[in-house]
Amino acid sequence: MQTYRNYIGGDWVEPSSGNYSEIRNPAQLDEGVGRAPLSGIVDLDQAIAAAAAAFPAWAGRAAPERGRILHKVANIIEGQIDAWAAELTREEGKTRTEARMEVVRAVELFRYFAGEAWRVGGDVLPADTPNTLLYSVRVPLGVVAIITPWNFPLSIPVWKMAPALVMGNTVVIKPASATPIMALRLMGALHEAGLPAGVVNCVTGSGGVLGDALVTDTRIKAVSFTGSYAIGHALYQKTAPRLVRTHLEMGGKNPVIVAADADLDKAVNICVRGGFGLTGQACTATSRVIVDRSIAQEFSARLAAAAQKIVVGPGLTDGVQMGPAVSASQRDIDLAFVEIASEEGATVVAGGTAAEGYGYFVKPTVITGVRRDMRIAQEEVFGPVIGIIEVGDMAEAIAVCNDVAYGLSATIVTNDVRNSIRFAEQAEAGMLKVNQPTAGVSIQAPFGGFKQSGSGMFREMGKGAVEFFTQQKTIYIDGQ
Repeated sequence: MQTYRNYIGGDWVEPSSGNYSEIRNPAQLDEGVGRAPLSGIVDLDQAIAAAAAAFPAWAGRAAPERGRILHKVANIIEGQIDAWAAELTREEGKTRTEARMEVVRAVELFRYFAGEAWRVGGDVLPADTPNTLLYSVRVPLGVVAIITPWNFPLSIPVWKMAPALVMGNTVVIKPASATPIMALRLMGALHEAGLPAGVVNCVTGSGGVLGDALVTDTRIKAVSFTGSYAIGHALYQKTAPRLVRTHLEMGGKNPVIVAADADLDKAVNICVRGGFGLTGQACTATSRVIVDRSIAQEFSARLAAAAQKIVVGPGLTDGVQMGPAVSASQRDIDLAFVEIASEEGATVVAGGTAAEGYGYFVKPTVITGVRRDMRIAQEEVFGPVIGIIEVGDMAEAIAVCNDVAYGLSATIVTNDVRNSIRFAEQAEAGMLKVNQPTAGVSIQAPFGGFKQSGSGMFREMGKGAVEFFTQQKTIYIDGQ
């Protein structure tokens, strides 16, 4: 089993504690993936100091030069896609196909934001006094902290890191303790590409040990976090007193509305892809299906049948369509929500139990008879569990769609353009789709949600990422 080290100041550094955690394959628990550092405050302080020292020179480089380094990183990863995908599957559990898509997405993100190096700029404005040059520019913030989740251990670090770097910031990243290996592998690619020492630093370990010290350090000028609402809300209270720029992505309770006129085969396919793809372990995953009562019985039967056909197993095995939960605790959460739904009066019509195998497997689960006030209809499960809610008309469907604390992604399946327009105008979510799964986004488009799904002031990816990782200067020059 390979032992990894923190990446600090351009070097591989052992943790001050001397302690490591063992990361195991969630599909095959007897397989070790690697040993990652259990870091402490001393290690974190070194990482922040290295990033602070590297900032002036990195910010002073021409933006296209920074972009060229990101292109080199993309080339390195692209040349090893299959190897990276296999390692990602062993660490997180998703299928080989899903892992390969994530690695490809990381390459695309580096290339997209490398291109932004040629486009970032400001505005020349008409001055209201004679002989005055008035213009604005965007400048980097400084040292930024990036805290990433376990479900996309490569692509989310990249979609935060790439825009931060190309805009001239330096980075300290704390990846999820459940899946730190891909982030450390990413450090190797950055190092190979010639990224200057200290520009990116990676420290792994417990969020409980490192989190407060990272987000409250006065050298940190911005924090970008993806994770649960509970942790994100607590983090926000720590950054607010210093007025530190903070971006939070905190999950969803994403619905698919199936209208009375919907193509049922298409609706089932959309729900299967959105709810059971990635083992349901995505913030944009489908967890509620809101179905017109006139078609609910037939739709539910079709979705249950489709769920029962999904092949569950180790992600590197040919023919497997869904991998395991990432951990024993996540598997137990998935099954606990199924039990709670049954106790509250809902009916499990597919799955609902652990699947066979020496890993954290859960069968794809479909639950009918769900009421909008049940916990399964309100709380994020983060597993392959879909609850079906019956409604009488489109007005009720949109009301149920909006009747949760989250608002990240939502879909409608319909052939009626009037339904589509009404949904687009009235649904309370940051990303709305018509006849497409709730999961899956474009890197050039803003990513983010309403309500408890995010802090709301900024978006990730696209131009929103550039805006978050820069601040504006307005400059007046008297030409006389």
